[in-house]
Amino acid sequence: MRRHTLAAAFAVLALTAVAATPGLARDRGPAITVTGQGEVTATPDMATVTVGAVSEADTAADALSQNSQQVSAAIDALKDAGVEARDIQTVGFSVSPRYVNSREGTDAPRIEGYRVSNSVIVRVRDLDRLGSLLDTLVKAGANDIGGIAFGVSDTDRYEDTARIAAIADARHKAELYAKAAGVRLSKVRAIDEAGGGAPGPRPMMRMAAMEASSVPVERGEQTISASVRVVYELLPSEE
Repeated sequence: MRRHTLAAAFAVLALTAVAATPGLARDRGPAITVTGQGEVTATPDMATVTVGAVSEADTAADALSQNSQQVSAAIDALKDAGVEARDIQTVGFSVSPRYVNSREGTDAPRIEGYRVSNSVIVRVRDLDRLGSLLDTLVKAGANDIGGIAFGVSDTDRYEDTARIAAIADARHKAELYAKAAGVRLSKVRAIDEAGGGAPGPRPMMRMAAMEASSVPVERGEQTISASVRVVYELLPSEE
């Protein structure tokens, strides 16, 4: 009776695995498809910050002149602080009118002045100086600082570790299913990497030594993940 039950379970598992896996219908022999997940945490060692200035004046020319002085001062401050030119890139520039409505509300809005915005992305490779660098930028005239995006420079090494963990996870799942079904694993038929890789922030506070006068910054941790789909061929149990 037990042999018939195991044989039935083996047949159902094999047919389900083959039907759920594209392109396997033409392959002979039972198989099982599992997805493995792997991840590794890393402490960020770099960051990108969007920095710029917004200026307003009665005329577009005056607003542009004021804005150019502010942004130039901020860029000079970055370079004086040791940031290389290759790590500074302009990402946004705009000139737009500033409208005001009439008190009576009958006339069309009129132009009261102009607004100029200019921003650059700065790559900071020394996070120990990030807080003081932000403080320096504000003092230099930057009045529009966007979000800070932390990153890991050597992502390849972490991705490889995550991939190895994903393969091990897939093997563990396949062995568990095979044992429960009364069969055993054979050779690997296919491996397919499915997404993962991209690091995502995982908020975990980490105390960092910063100067008392600088902006407090917490780098936290990032998780780098990998996902693989592995197809294993199946064999009857040796029992």
